[in-house]
Amino acid sequence: MYLLLLLFLVPFSANIRVQSVQASHSSNPRKTTCNFVCDFWDCSDESQCGYHQEYSNLNAPFACDFEKDTCGWQDISTSGYRWLRDQAGSTFGSPELRSDHTFGTDLGWFIAVGTHQGKEPATAVLRSPVLHEAAPTCEIKLWYHGNIQDVVNLQIELTHNSETLMLWQSLGRVGGSGWQELVVTTGRIQGDFWITISATRNATHRGAVALDDMEFWNCGLPSPQSSCTSSQQHCNNYACVALTQLCDGEDNCGDASDEDQVSCSKVNHKITDFENGLDEWENTTGWVITQGSKASVASAEPVRDHSKNSASGSFLLTKADQGAPAVLVSPEFHPSTTNSCLFTFYYYLHGSEAGSLQLFLQSQDPQSHQMDLIRTRQGDLGTAWVRDKVTVYSKQRFWILLKGETGPGGVVGLDDLILNQHCKQVSKVEDIRPPATSAPDVPRHHQDAKTGPRTPADNFCEPGQFSCGELCLSPEQLCDFVPQCAGGVDEENCGGTNFESGPGGWRDASVGSLQWQRIRAQDSSDPKTDALGNEAGYFLSVQRAWGQLMGVARALTPVLGPSGPGCTLKMAYYLQGNPQGILSLRVIEDGAHKLAWSIKRNSNDTWTWVTVPLGERMRPFQLELLGRVIFSAPGTKGIAVDEITFVNCNPTVTAEKDTELSCNFERDSCGWYPEHKTDALWQRTSVQGPGYDHTTSQGHFMYLDPTSPPARGIGARLLTAPQVSPAHNECLSFWYHLYGPQIGTLSLTLRRAGEAATHLWARTGTHGNQWHQAWATLSHPSDSSGKYQLAFEALRNGYHGHIAVDDITVRPGPCWAPRRCSFENSDCGFLSSGQGAWQRQGNATGSTRRGPRADHTTETPEGHYMLVDTSPGALAQGQTASLTSEEYSPLAQPGCLTFWYHLSLQNPGTLRVHVDEGKRRQVFSANTPGGFAWRLGSVDVQPEKVWKVVFEAVGAGVEHTYMAVDDLHLKDGPCPQPGSCDFESDMCSWSHTAWPGLGGYSWDWSSGAIPSRYPQPSVDHTLGTETGHFAFFDTSVLGPGGRAAWLQSEPLPPTPAGGSCLRFWYYMGFPEHFYKGELKVLLLSSRGLLTLWGTEAYLRQQWLEGQVQVTSPLEFQIIFEATLGGQPVLGPIALDDIVYQTGQSCEPQAPAREDTKSATIPVVTVTLLAALLLGLLAFGMWRRMKKGDHPFKKQKEETTATASGFDNVVFNSDHVTLPPITGDQTTTPDAIQDL
Repeated sequence: MYLLLLLFLVPFSANIRVQSVQASHSSNPRKTTCNFVCDFWDCSDESQCGYHQEYSNLNAPFACDFEKDTCGWQDISTSGYRWLRDQAGSTFGSPELRSDHTFGTDLGWFIAVGTHQGKEPATAVLRSPVLHEAAPTCEIKLWYHGNIQDVVNLQIELTHNSETLMLWQSLGRVGGSGWQELVVTTGRIQGDFWITISATRNATHRGAVALDDMEFWNCGLPSPQSSCTSSQQHCNNYACVALTQLCDGEDNCGDASDEDQVSCSKVNHKITDFENGLDEWENTTGWVITQGSKASVASAEPVRDHSKNSASGSFLLTKADQGAPAVLVSPEFHPSTTNSCLFTFYYYLHGSEAGSLQLFLQSQDPQSHQMDLIRTRQGDLGTAWVRDKVTVYSKQRFWILLKGETGPGGVVGLDDLILNQHCKQVSKVEDIRPPATSAPDVPRHHQDAKTGPRTPADNFCEPGQFSCGELCLSPEQLCDFVPQCAGGVDEENCGGTNFESGPGGWRDASVGSLQWQRIRAQDSSDPKTDALGNEAGYFLSVQRAWGQLMGVARALTPVLGPSGPGCTLKMAYYLQGNPQGILSLRVIEDGAHKLAWSIKRNSNDTWTWVTVPLGERMRPFQLELLGRVIFSAPGTKGIAVDEITFVNCNPTVTAEKDTELSCNFERDSCGWYPEHKTDALWQRTSVQGPGYDHTTSQGHFMYLDPTSPPARGIGARLLTAPQVSPAHNECLSFWYHLYGPQIGTLSLTLRRAGEAATHLWARTGTHGNQWHQAWATLSHPSDSSGKYQLAFEALRNGYHGHIAVDDITVRPGPCWAPRRCSFENSDCGFLSSGQGAWQRQGNATGSTRRGPRADHTTETPEGHYMLVDTSPGALAQGQTASLTSEEYSPLAQPGCLTFWYHLSLQNPGTLRVHVDEGKRRQVFSANTPGGFAWRLGSVDVQPEKVWKVVFEAVGAGVEHTYMAVDDLHLKDGPCPQPGSCDFESDMCSWSHTAWPGLGGYSWDWSSGAIPSRYPQPSVDHTLGTETGHFAFFDTSVLGPGGRAAWLQSEPLPPTPAGGSCLRFWYYMGFPEHFYKGELKVLLLSSRGLLTLWGTEAYLRQQWLEGQVQVTSPLEFQIIFEATLGGQPVLGPIALDDIVYQTGQSCEPQAPAREDTKSATIPVVTVTLLAALLLGLLAFGMWRRMKKGDHPFKKQKEETTATASGFDNVVFNSDHVTLPPITGDQTTTPDAIQDL
């Protein structure tokens, strides 16, 4: 029993000791909220702190993604220019912001300031809650959206005590577009502080900027512990820190007991912090002591030192140009053989990629003045002070030399030079020989390149050029994937390497506790061989470093490019990094870091090969290797890369495969290559998107999916390699698939070097769940010797839908006239003739003198159409202006030619349409002045010969008049009646344009037999089979950014006095009573918008009939509106067999009276039988009521419950006849289930 009691007390007593440690530390209590440490079991003390705890989405302990709230961030702006939590497609003013960063969709949240219309300068200020204590390793990572040049300045400040530190500011130095990553360091902050993020705008800067995914990394101080390990030191506050962190210039304990001057002086650590000069260091040239408070605005100079983390602290700084470096020399030291001298220092490299800091060791050897390069750092490492440590082992006396130089706009800084007790300084009375005052020159480019001996031709090379033999190459000709020197030495050290003779151009740019190093396999614990299995081989590996920050290891290539469209990088990698190991490759281009490839999976302790597409890119761009591993984690062995090669990157070489433009994508992608400039990528697939290809219904096609993986780019391009122009024109045909409630635009362009791109073809919005064929003529100048390039460009409008291309074919000769033309990208081959001139125009600038305010295709001022000015000065009365198409092929079956036309308010004259088969035949005429609406024209055609369509404008001689034409479409089958459609061939005249004010969603067209990623009816109503078609909308895509979708008829003329009847069949399918879809019929006229009919439903997996009597004395349009009555859920609303019957009534006609004599006997017989049945029924009901068991009470309760849930609100009008409520609208759910 005593043994059991002892076993119980042992852990209890240990717990008492831990509590006593914390209690003894409570004499100087720390605040337990918002201190980046989970003091409570559920970490509730770290919520609403500008972050929340444990974010699994971001894999960060303390982060804010703004999905639920602002995490405690508050807007403290004093003007209308303010920070707001928002969504893409809602109220944010930037048209380029189409998604958040967390999920990459338009339903995710962020915090933003929108465009402000005021002319006065304004600043929007966002402030965090009060935070407590930040460790020296603290980093703040966030993502901002858009071009920073949209704002005068975006800045991040930290305020503590009475000082405000500038952590980062843009001042126009940051470019790029889309979501950009930003990482800033806080340094050690004692006590309370808060973060402020400010955006400033003025009359010339719109001021739109967004922030998302704020993360706080490694900001918490260590907690008190009852004991420490043998490799740790117990702080005065009972925290544990590594022995290597003692006297290193960083307060790692939290109470500065690891940096106590008394303790450090006892072990003879010598610290030079420049607060009182250089001490015993000698500034031979170029270095100056300064403070952060003296930093000029918009410069790269540090705004705080490292020692105090304050603008008042001092440090050493130089702006020395290359070729005239600044050199700092240490005092002379005795040999360090028994115990090595440890030199710790902090440096700052920012503002220029040419900036560098080199550490040399100069020994006092009687035979020679040997100077060894011990450490070198180069490039722009950001605004952080970076720690490094060097162990010096020398048999002779020595000096340490620090050499700094930089490029335009760059600076190099030094602070806190620390020498441990084993660095024994030579006394001044001893005889010493002064060191050299300059360091030896180090080759600036290709330090390990084998350029051979210099030749007399080298003397002709200009400074900065690279010489090889008799050639002098400019820097732009290096690493451009085009070998020009013998042996291709100009393309060495450009990133493609096996690391046997050196790093191959890869430069470590790490600033934290990890770094990339070239090591030999036999010196590595893992892997034990290089990628080819050689134990003596070399590779690039992630190793420990002395940096105080916890960031990833970074390695960069030199500047590369341009590259060809088929460019790929092939390499072998080794990753054994449980649990958080990661290896990534990013492309740095236009100031943005874009992910090209990433892997988190272990490589099973072996080398694994991978091919990463890079695609066509312009110079300059760089590649960046990122590696992160926790060496202390169980199972962790390391990360390495080897055998890096660039394949097919030469932009001047065209392979045989690159000329294959005709492609069905069954074998591969032929000569078509995805562009890799955004994370939205075309991919060759067979199972996604449409679910079937066009070639075989089971094969492959090129596909763009905006959601998998989250693709935040607004578009993607599918490119060819540069092609040789033939001597004749060509016809390119292809099949395309545009499908989804929120899809964008697919276009085809042709580019020639030095010329603007030629737009050949474009389609916008959903075109139903089926493949469509398109053609485009490739016009080649007869005297052109240059090359051309084709590109399919997909610009999306949201995240619901997909775009696909298949079966591309190129044949000699021009194409037939296109069956569909929107004039968005070209005039489709139409030619103007006659006395007037037709021209293609839009109204994007608002300065167009004549014409509609918006086109019909996009219904925006940015859209295009064909217009002719019919004013007397342009087209006199009676004169004509003709617009003639290219040749159409003969039609074997009847066809319907539809077009939309717009006539000015004043009488412009007459618009005539002719079919020309060698002889003109008029098929359409309109002369009624228009208004503000586009009108539909349709004519039935069946030419037996090659034919053209001719639009002819006849002037009326009225000032300020015009005629416009848009959206021609030649389709199979006869033309439907106005306002009617069975949806078997297409959407007829019903427009499903996505309305931005409603969220940009549109109705779609499909059939039950076609695979669809959206729920839809299994059969249509017209045929009652899977092959029948219908219009439908999936309400699950609706959210705060989108409320409804409209299906809109063509403009219809005023109804007769009795009105007209609209009949239709509808289908609604939702999983349960809680979810309800809503379908309404609206009437739109110049008097406004009226609701004529409405219903909501669920569990109605059947087609139901609807009808509404429409009366309007004005021209009007009918609109079907689909919306959602509950929470978003997968559920379709579908329509079929819409029939608009002009002048007819929806009420059935009364039956004609029959001869009363002939009906007398049957009527008497039926009356007697009915009386008998009623008597029996009355007797039965009397018996049940006597027992108290009658159904009327229950029926009354059910009826009341049903009526209370009925909310079909319709608005009355003097000009609209409302139909009676049908039985369908009052059917209860129980009744539906009984059907």
